[in-house]
Amino acid sequence: MLKFTEDHEWLRVEGDVATVGITEHASVQLGDLVFVELPEVGAKFAKGDEAATVESVKAASEIYAPAAGEVTEINDQIAADPALVNREPLAGGWFFKLKLDDLSALDALMDEDAYKAMVG
Repeated sequence: MLKFTEDHEWLRVEGDVATVGITEHASVQLGDLVFVELPEVGAKFAKGDEAATVESVKAASEIYAPAAGEVTEINDQIAADPALVNREPLAGGWFFKLKLDDLSALDALMDEDAYKAMVG
């Protein structure tokens, strides 16, 4: 299942674990990424907490936790090669995996069609 937030994060949910990244729209708006700061494995977030930071040639931006949960894995590849997020925003450019506290929180997020309508 693929879900989206109004802050341009995506979640690919498998069981109670969500892989989190930013959308292609967000990566284009940010421009070429030059730095990514990821959360620690084991970090716990409430929905909307700042979970990661990206810096591009244009600006710095926060990545927010799309739901409450605990970080179980981070993508070290994007820390070493931030441009991977620009090249593969919905695949290899994921940020972290989050063990979700409450799967019903996903009901408040958008599906792909709703997200596409939002970004025009």
